[in-house]
Order: sequence, then structure tokens, then C-alpha cells
Amino acid sequence: MRGQALAITRVRRNAVWDTVQFALNGTMFVLLGEQLPGIVSGAAKVVTETGHIDPLWLIGYVIAINVALAILRFAWVWVSLHFTMFRAARRGQQIRRPHWKLLVATSLAGVRGAITLAGVLTLPFFLGDGVTPFPARDLAIFLAAGVIIVSLIAASIGLPFLLKNLELPPEPDHHKEEDTARIASSEAAIRMIEKLQHAMSEGRTDADLYGDVGTRLMELYRQRIDGRSKIGDEAEQVRRMEDVDKRLRLAALRAERDEIFRLSRARKVSEEIARKLIREIDLAEARYS
Repeated sequence: MRGQALAITRVRRNAVWDTVQFALNGTMFVLLGEQLPGIVSGAAKVVTETGHIDPLWLIGYVIAINVALAILRFAWVWVSLHFTMFRAARRGQQIRRPHWKLLVATSLAGVRGAITLAGVLTLPFFLGDGVTPFPARDLAIFLAAGVIIVSLIAASIGLPFLLKNLELPPEPDHHKEEDTARIASSEAAIRMIEKLQHAMSEGRTDADLYGDVGTRLMELYRQRIDGRSKIGDEAEQVRRMEDVDKRLRLAALRAERDEIFRLSRARKVSEEIARKLIREIDLAEARYS
């Protein structure tokens, strides 16, 4: 993140990329749906050619792959956990061993999706000679789609059961890292305000105006630094105050938006002005949300 683009550019860019990603994911499954009848029949034909008379072996293949993936993922999670605990022990830290249900849930939650499907759909229809069909292409696509569907169903059914009444380990505390970043950014803002207010007021008759505005802005940043510098109970009190502040601001912004809509419907403000004000309120709400 170089941060050279304008803020409005970044907002629009994120919206565009979210739309593109959503469209591509949807296109992937639309392509699968269009080809699915032929893929199923082709996969059944491949299974018959291998000596299995009943095409139901396809379901067995899908289930076997899902079981193998779950076991492999569980082994990876188990090894990663013990490696993390070993490293923590060497640093003198203690990590509470999670319940076995959490390990199983982590393994079960590893669903496969559009990336798997995109990879398998890149298989060519024919070999290099342009005549010979690619062997078992339909079977590979069917298995990939089947693994995605079964893993989603298994996660939807199994996760609520595994996580019911399960005491989860506490989330890692990133407050210190966030506070450090906010303090550093606030100090940079204060330095910039001091620099600019002197440059902007130099030689002007209303220099006091720039000084008053700059002082007021710097005071806001100093309050942020003071609040983020506290520790213990004082820091917790500051966070509770910030939570209350956020709730009140969100409620106020929603009230503002409702009033703008009311004024627009009553033709007391133009549609152009209403859109401008609503956008400002939406951006402010997105910030606090």
C-alpha cells in the first residue's frame, strides 16, 4: 500500500474490484452449470470404462477425496499447533491447548471453492494434437465440483454441532499494535499541522485565525495520543468511552440520513444536494462501522 491515490479513488477502486470478483465467481459457477449435464455423463462414462458398472462410484470418489482432505487438513492443523506451542514455550510463553473439537472444526471449515473450480476448468478439451480428447477431463471437473458441494454441506451441518457450547480461546490482542500506529499517525498529523499553519499564515493579517484553527485540530490529536497512551484500567475505560462514542455517532448519522431522505421526498432539497449529503453520511458511517 503506497497510499498515493486519492481517498475517493481508493473507495471506488475497492468497489470496482469487489464487483469484478463477485462477477467472476458467479461466472465460474454459471459455466459449471451449463456444462454439468455433459460433465456428469462424461464422468459416468469414464467410470464405466475403468471397470465399475455402477456410476454411483462417483459419489464414493467424492466422499473419499473429502475424507482425505479433512484428514490432511487436520494433520496440518495439529502439526502447526504443536509447532506454535513449541516456539511459544521456548520464548517462555504459555498457550492454552484448544479443545479437540476446535481442531476438527478448523479442518472441516476448510471448504474449497472458485479457485479449485477455476483451476480444473483450465484443463484443455484436447491434447496437443488437437484431435485426441483430454483423458478424464469430465471426471476431474465432476470430482472438483463434488468436493466443493460436499465440503460446503459438511461444514454447514458439522460446524454448528462442533462449536455448540465450545469455549473458544481468546482472540489475539492487537490493541497495543493499533495504539502504537494511532499514536505515530497522530504525531505525524500534529507536525504537519504545525508546519502548514505557519506557512499559510505567514504575511497575512488574519494569522491568528490559522493559529486558532491549527491549535484546535492539534488538540484533538493530542487527546487521541493521551487516550492511546494509557494502560490498565484507564485504557479499558477509554475503549469503553470510544465504544459509546461510536454508537452515538452511528445513531446520529442514521438520523441525519433519514432527515435528508425526508427533505428530498418533500422537495425541500434538490436530488443532487441530497445525493451529495447522503454520500458524505454513508462514508462517515462506513468509517465508524
